[in-house]
Amino acid sequence: MALSSSTTPASQNTLTVITAPAIQGRRLPRLSLKITIGLVLLGIFVLMAIIGPIVAPYDPSAIGPDVLAAPSAAHLLGTTNNGQDVLSELLVGSRATIVVAFVAGALATVLSVIFGVTSGYLAGSARGELLNMLSNIVLVLPLFPLLVVLTAFLPNASAWIVAVVIALVGWAWGARVLRATTLALRNQDFVQAARAVGERTWRIILFEILPNEIAVVAASFLFTLIAAIILYTGLIFLGLGNTNEWSWGLILYWAQNEEALTVGAWWWFIPASACTALLGCSIGLIGFGIDEFINPRLRAAGLSRKELRTMSMNQGLTPVYRDGARS
Repeated sequence: MALSSSTTPASQNTLTVITAPAIQGRRLPRLSLKITIGLVLLGIFVLMAIIGPIVAPYDPSAIGPDVLAAPSAAHLLGTTNNGQDVLSELLVGSRATIVVAFVAGALATVLSVIFGVTSGYLAGSARGELLNMLSNIVLVLPLFPLLVVLTAFLPNASAWIVAVVIALVGWAWGARVLRATTLALRNQDFVQAARAVGERTWRIILFEILPNEIAVVAASFLFTLIAAIILYTGLIFLGLGNTNEWSWGLILYWAQNEEALTVGAWWWFIPASACTALLGCSIGLIGFGIDEFINPRLRAAGLSRKELRTMSMNQGLTPVYRDGARS
């Protein structure tokens, strides 16, 4: 922490200026194994979503002569009961799954920040209570049944529309957590100092409070990604949404309808199930790794207690002036 002091001739008291922590000369912790593994797996799936439709060996909707063929050199992941290549379905379907996850996660996180942080900072005022009431209303609504009802009215909705629907019904939990964190920060010294110098409300929220909640926002975003993947895959598996757009949920939908498990066509449903699980696992590993990275109680990086106390102190951009220290 950067400390500077000056004394006046008329008093022996010291005026101490507390600013944001300096990062020069500090040895930051290394990335944990969880974050590394999670980033590698997530990078593979993102790359698959980008180039998957380009490198797919066959048209996933094309019907071929090889019916329920086991994995072979011609079809690395086998074929369906219509002779469709499972690998091509998996590669093409990865794009819709990734798009829904990131669009829903980003939009839900923005909404949770707007409602959660603003209602927490304005707690006690009419605007703050109104935002909190809206968050509570959305929070008590049953998530999956509501999604089923909404998507039933949009039978041919694209992945983008489904992502927006998931975000609109799934942001309240993150907003609740951010509101609780904001309530704990709104009376801190650096927020009081920013308010005392006349900073606008939006600037205090964006530049004083929100930087101290980056870890909470990141955790909310990551676990919203997992929820979006599960919800979207589950909706398509139940035959809701657009069943004409390839996704991992659609692969499982047709495998279940055609009784792939009964006929022993394990290659039809296991790859899509494994990819869904691994994608969720990769995001979860990143989330848990971030928690270890920011937790001051974890000493794995070898930081001293003084450094850890310094890193854990909440500081904004506005200097805090404290009068009364002895010179």
